[in-house]
Amino acid sequence: MNIKPIKNDDDLTSAVRRIRSLRGVQPNTPEGDEIEILATLVEAYEEKYHAIEAPDPIEAIKFRMDQMGLKDADLTEFVGQRSRVSEVLNKKRALSLKMIRNLNKGLNIPLDALVKDYPLEREAV
Repeated sequence: MNIKPIKNDDDLTSAVRRIRSLRGVQPNTPEGDEIEILATLVEAYEEKYHAIEAPDPIEAIKFRMDQMGLKDADLTEFVGQRSRVSEVLNKKRALSLKMIRNLNKGLNIPLDALVKDYPLEREAV
């Protein structure tokens, strides 16, 4: 086992290739330990250099709607009347705590995705 820190994308590629070549090995063996160590190194490197930022709450809601085949009107039970749904989806109105709780419970959208700050659109004057 020759493991070294992952310092760049070439090292990352090599580590991922090695993990793939060891697929199917038994846990608690030298090869199994090697996979665990390499996976930890890969995860740490990717978190630091290739982190994917979470979408803003409205994009998370729209994504879930798309996944579930929902229309704007389907959100009334979580957000309120249709005009309020439209205001929220068009970023004219911020999500309230009650809306966030309802969306989390009803559509299983993670709380951390719903509580993130996002800019509201300004009204045209």
